[in-house]
Amino acid sequence: MAARPARIRALIVDDEPLARSNLRVLLGQDTDIESVQECGSGAEAVSQIRAERPDLVFLDVQMPECGGFEVLKMLEADDMPVIVFVTAYDEYALRAFDAGALDYLLKPFDDARFHLAMQRAKQQIAAKESSPPPETPRLTVRSAGQVAYVPVPDIDWVEAADYYVCLHVGNKSHLLRKSMAELEQELDPHLFCRIHRSTIVNLRKVRTLEIDAAGEYEVILAGGHKLRLSRRFRKDLLARMREFGAPLAG
Repeated sequence: MAARPARIRALIVDDEPLARSNLRVLLGQDTDIESVQECGSGAEAVSQIRAERPDLVFLDVQMPECGGFEVLKMLEADDMPVIVFVTAYDEYALRAFDAGALDYLLKPFDDARFHLAMQRAKQQIAAKESSPPPETPRLTVRSAGQVAYVPVPDIDWVEAADYYVCLHVGNKSHLLRKSMAELEQELDPHLFCRIHRSTIVNLRKVRTLEIDAAGEYEVILAGGHKLRLSRRFRKDLLARMREFGAPLAG
């Protein structure tokens, strides 16, 4: 018999109050549900998921400004709960599963279909809880007889420095004896992007892109640091940032 998960914290994301109310009633009948919270917009959902880390999210596909698919694009893997899409439109089903959704509830659904989705969700949550957390990738930096281990997701940006690369992590920097081309092959392409022949940036650290007085783009990091974006890599970065739902210029 599959292990039962601990009590489940659920989040309902839908811009229609009646739809949220219906799901809340159904979840309230399940003794495995510890708490139920609600959001009326995708932007609110992103903040709530990052802050509260619910186990299970019922996510509407179509919402003003930020729909369900945009919500998933803005979440990091560590923040990702079990997702059940809820919508009145059947044409998004394949895309939903491609995006990593566990199930797809088509409105109007009956109680039996809802309970099937919950059974699947409980099984996946139990499996996640019984699995060891994935190891965070690290880079080993040796300097002056010391060895430092730099978690890759913590890197803000990487700068070429002759036969080395300089890893910028907050207010610290580390020299690693490796070429930019070698390091670029090792870094996760979903997380890091080349913006200049001598610069690679962590997309999660990008706050916005700005255009200077000369009409050139600058990449502004969350810490306020500004990096030059060369024309060669501009198109790729703009496309990647649109996927993240980030502001492109200001």
